[in-house]
Amino acid sequence: MLTVHNLTKQFDGDQVLKGVSLSVNKGDVIAIIGQSGGGKTTLLRCINFLEAADSGEMEFDGEHFRLSHISKKDIQRIRRKTAFVFQSYNLFRNKTALQNVMLGLTVARKMPKAQAEQIARSALSRVGLEDKANSYPNALSGGQQQRVAIARALATDPEIIYFDEPTSALDPELTGEVLAVMRKLAEEGMTMLVVTHELGFARNVSTKVIFMENGSIVESGPSEEFFANPKEERTRAFLKTISQHEKE
Repeated sequence: MLTVHNLTKQFDGDQVLKGVSLSVNKGDVIAIIGQSGGGKTTLLRCINFLEAADSGEMEFDGEHFRLSHISKKDIQRIRRKTAFVFQSYNLFRNKTALQNVMLGLTVARKMPKAQAEQIARSALSRVGLEDKANSYPNALSGGQQQRVAIARALATDPEIIYFDEPTSALDPELTGEVLAVMRKLAEEGMTMLVVTHELGFARNVSTKVIFMENGSIVESGPSEEFFANPKEERTRAFLKTISQHEKE
């Protein structure tokens, strides 16, 4: 479905991504883990063209693209097949949950309002918020707002959803409801690429784990094998540190 070759990105002379390559197959749930500042979010943003890569190549749905010379038209075509869930929800405060989910359909895709509303209500139902359709963001908890953001992503019927730390802005008691929705989507076969600090999700829900550090992929592999038998010393040290913090 998606393959990225040798993606690089600099900010002010600092090499943030150092030739990153990865592949995503249909139905994969890939967790990208690592310490803050390792390049995880920048990778996700470059793949979805929220940041412009300096170099690299992408294959998506059988088409080949040069990331440093990709046209706006091609970016729009790719984005119509993908969705992005941000850590900060990015909901319009003056619109209801239903209106937030509908907006991408009526504005970006010029869909008739009645059809968009039907799809949006179905998407809200999938994340357990059908009863909050007429609520504004300030009347929703952080977990509910993030679930609206996920519904907004689902409404566009994407082939793949990118999640950038979807629970990092939430209190611990609200994290579970968002992860439960993501687990359900994984069980339904949704393809997802997830930057996360939630190792429980990475271990129990994802099909593959990528560990990044200093702009490079240190190790990747099937989730069960990754956690049971990490091959790289840096991976083992990272997992040990996280495990100690979880026990404290």
